[in-house]
Amino acid sequence: MATVKLWSDEEVAAVPAVKAVFDDIRVTRKSDFVNNFWRALANQPRLLERTWASVKQVMVEPGTLDPLTKELIYIAVSATNSCSYCVHSHTAAARAKGLTDEQYAEFLAVVGMAAETNTLANSMQIPVDREFLAE
Repeated sequence: MATVKLWSDEEVAAVPAVKAVFDDIRVTRKSDFVNNFWRALANQPRLLERTWASVKQVMVEPGTLDPLTKELIYIAVSATNSCSYCVHSHTAAARAKGLTDEQYAEFLAVVGMAAETNTLANSMQIPVDREFLAE
């Protein structure tokens, strides 16, 4: 259960700044669906606007990383931060961008391996090899 109010479309329509963001989400995503993350952020219109602008810049605008790679990175970071909502929403987005079951299984194996070896290296406080340091 959310700790904040999730805005309905009727409530959104009454606040022009929030409605503008929701309209842009719908146009950008080519969908009438606006998920609960944005409905929660509607409680703070300036935060909603800023966050949507950042998400569009990083996740939607073309860059050197392809859209599926961006989603996989988002899932990995979300799993590391224990954000179930983001893991689920970005897994759905990755699947919509073509992620197969086989790719997802391999991806999860890599995320799990990284989590394990990160924990081992951190626990033992292993110093970084000089050859690995960026200069």
